[in-house]
Amino acid sequence: MKTDLIYGVEDRPPFKDALFAALQHLLAIFVAIITPPLIIAGALKLDVEKTSFLVSMSLFASGVSTFIQCRRIGPIGARLLCIQGTSFSFIGPIIATGLVGGLPLIFGSCIAAAPIEMVVSRTFKYLRNIITPLVSGIVVLLIGLSLIKVGIVSCGGGYSAMDDGSFGSWENLSIAALVLLSVLFFNRCKNKYLRMSSIVFGLCLGYGLAFALGKVNMSALNVEMLMSFNIPQPFKYGVDFNISSFIAIGLVYLITAIEATGDVTANSMISGLPIEGDSYLKRISGGVMADGFNSFLAGVFNSFPNSIFAQNNGIIQLTGVASRYVGYYIAAMLVLLGLFPIVGAVFFLMPDPVLGGATLLMFGTVAAAGIRIVSSQEIGRKETLVLAVSLSLGLGVELMPDVLKQAPEAIRSIFSSGITTGGLTAIIANIVIRVKS
Repeated sequence: MKTDLIYGVEDRPPFKDALFAALQHLLAIFVAIITPPLIIAGALKLDVEKTSFLVSMSLFASGVSTFIQCRRIGPIGARLLCIQGTSFSFIGPIIATGLVGGLPLIFGSCIAAAPIEMVVSRTFKYLRNIITPLVSGIVVLLIGLSLIKVGIVSCGGGYSAMDDGSFGSWENLSIAALVLLSVLFFNRCKNKYLRMSSIVFGLCLGYGLAFALGKVNMSALNVEMLMSFNIPQPFKYGVDFNISSFIAIGLVYLITAIEATGDVTANSMISGLPIEGDSYLKRISGGVMADGFNSFLAGVFNSFPNSIFAQNNGIIQLTGVASRYVGYYIAAMLVLLGLFPIVGAVFFLMPDPVLGGATLLMFGTVAAAGIRIVSSQEIGRKETLVLAVSLSLGLGVELMPDVLKQAPEAIRSIFSSGITTGGLTAIIANIVIRVKS
């Protein structure tokens, strides 16, 4: 497929080029990786020591998982520049499980249910008439559109700004606008180094403005963080099991398989690889298999389920670097961040508007990739019906989540995500309306 990539999937960029690209991926995912464990720890009222350890292990597990996805070990891995991180989709059922049986039940249930996604990954060749490029494109489009809300909230100052009344202030919007415009400017440059570094330059300029406006809280740095070191300890908190938690988390693994399919499809398209045929099915199967295996591995190392991060597809398109070897650098950085928390201090200090200005553009490119996948198919009357019902229900739930307020908890936990609702609707509508692949 026609692309304007600087480095393709199998190209080996020079060290400095690979390092530049890896740093930008890291900037995009760091906050997303540490946010789920922080939310879960807060809901379960865990102490500082446990919270810190969970955050570190999330980074460590993401590093190992990213290496497996990029390297492909046997049938496990997409062999693409796919970045793995802690999944937001599991937060609801994990908190519900934790309130019943604490961390042992959480990790036990996540480990026990992970093989569900691994089994699903081996059936894709039989499901090609169900999970078609149209369905995958709809899921990718919904992923991008759903993430845009996250980006715009960050541009306004984040949820902390909502609490203190500064959300949408001119300072926050000015910082986000500077980052956004800077990324656009450098990305349009013909010099490949300026293009590959566009996100880093944008973040640095935004960081500088935020510091000048007093938005960077340096008091978060302390000697204890400087001296700390985390050693991964398998099953540190033990494991437990009950059937209801297994079912709740198992259902989310099924949904994650659909999301992973969309992410690998988008990654393949952006990387100039085909999105049909045996090689495509092999990438899909390996990517989803790795999703399940890495989530199993994460549970062993006291972390939460992993999934492929959609925002990194946007970075590939912006930087023009699709080389899977860059993933090795990202994996090493994530492992180091997990072992040495002080390395991540600069990310902790980054104000929300700085990150929001960059992620808003990244998330938009993910949605654009979904549109490209959908538009690559012949869109007739039946395809239009599938698109209409999937986007209507998916975006409807995303824009008005209270519509499920009266539904049972089990229903809310599954369909509260627009990606989940729209993805399942696309699959069912595709079967009922019988759209050919």
